[in-house]
Amino acid sequence: MKKLLTLAVSVLLLVSGLLFQQGAFADSATPDASTKAFYAWYIKLESKETYPLLDKGIYAYVTKATVDKLRSAYRHNRLPGDADYFTKVQDYDEQDWSNNIATHQAIMLEDVAVVPVTFGSKDKISVLVFLRKQGKDWKITKVDDTLDYQ
Repeated sequence: MKKLLTLAVSVLLLVSGLLFQQGAFADSATPDASTKAFYAWYIKLESKETYPLLDKGIYAYVTKATVDKLRSAYRHNRLPGDADYFTKVQDYDEQDWSNNIATHQAIMLEDVAVVPVTFGSKDKISVLVFLRKQGKDWKITKVDDTLDYQ
């Protein structure tokens, strides 16, 4: 009887542990997780010499309004700034950045999440990524650098 009770408790603990893990995975759609997934996709695609802004996969990470405005600006050679909109640099070490994407905990301002992101292990660059929840997904609405005003 004692062995049966021990077995029943073990099974119960195992099942509750699995349910807890599933809940943790289901909750992975956080602003910082979405941001990290975007940049992993973005850097990987750019390393294949494909411009991610023109890839339809970008809609999974960035709001349609933002993508459409950036694509229009691109077609008219009017993208904001002198660097890539999402990374805020002209060039970077793709290998280093792919392996060193550090997203920090989101700061919530009403319905907007602001996620600080740092790229690289040597010459680190940081950006601030703004996201809004659309349905069950957090999507990027804009990206800004952390440089001083010039």
